[in-house]
Amino acid sequence: MLNLQHRIDLLVELGKYIKADGPEWQGIKQKASLTNAWFTNEFVDISATNIANNFLSRVKLDEVASKYELPNLQKSPKTVGIVMAGNIPMVGFHDWLCVFMSGHSAMIKLSSKDNILLEHLIKKLYEWEDKVKQNTIFGELLKGCDAYLATGSDNTSRYFDYYFSKYPHIIRRNRTSAAILDGSETIEELNLLSDDINMYFGLGCRNVTKLYLPHNYDFIPLLGAMNKYLYFFEHNKYKNNYDYQLAIQLLNNKYYMTNGSILLVEASSLYSPISQLHYEHYENRELVLENLKSNPSVQCLVGHRLTPFGTAQCPGWEDYADDVNTMAFLVTL
Repeated sequence: MLNLQHRIDLLVELGKYIKADGPEWQGIKQKASLTNAWFTNEFVDISATNIANNFLSRVKLDEVASKYELPNLQKSPKTVGIVMAGNIPMVGFHDWLCVFMSGHSAMIKLSSKDNILLEHLIKKLYEWEDKVKQNTIFGELLKGCDAYLATGSDNTSRYFDYYFSKYPHIIRRNRTSAAILDGSETIEELNLLSDDINMYFGLGCRNVTKLYLPHNYDFIPLLGAMNKYLYFFEHNKYKNNYDYQLAIQLLNNKYYMTNGSILLVEASSLYSPISQLHYEHYENRELVLENLKSNPSVQCLVGHRLTPFGTAQCPGWEDYADDVNTMAFLVTL
């Protein structure tokens, strides 16, 4: 078994490996981008950098070990099955990291959309320490596990509920994020909000897909701020989505706004399709905030006195998905 300090040392080395961005890692990232067109080089790099900086520094790891009073060795280590999503690059990394840090063993089912990057990083750990092979393995059926962490859609979560109900589990469903604006946002803040909306093509649960706006809101600065992502129109899969959503608006004679790469459409739904952003006007900001905070579909809220602009897709160690503390769950197994 790997003691706590050894695990932390390995994770720190993994962070250094990512930051060094050597030829081997560059080749793996390029392979992932060629396999999944949504995983552009830019977004794979952003995800990898966030992981290295926010999760794998020795200071962060020591803080987590201290906060949760992690033992040097688990007296009765459990096997935790992890069903990973594949909507953005390495989205399942934090689940594996929590299991690894806790001293339990992980059995991972990778998403077919994201089965290159994380597998490579784990196998680098195999190279550095053979005992990791006993601690982290890959599987398809995930049978015989003691607990489960599973992430999927609302539809697949029903299957997870059925199959994993007899075991300790955390099951995550569809979520998305919203922003509440008051009209006083600076150009810099709008530029950062554009990142919250467009990063990873808006595919993450922490991406803003709905705006709540005061009446008489001026959309021109917001549309201008999103011009930094005009290059999305050169991305074939994104352009196909944009053309399709635009055709729907035209056929239904619906009002919309666009800067040429994203559609702004007034709609009540929190969820918006790729290349489209929903908005809704409000009368009372505090009432909107109260309703959103109690909405189980909301992952995070961006705005003044909320999640700062530009940070929605830069979660830290304690920004647990669905606000369910994964480490607290694991240390009680």
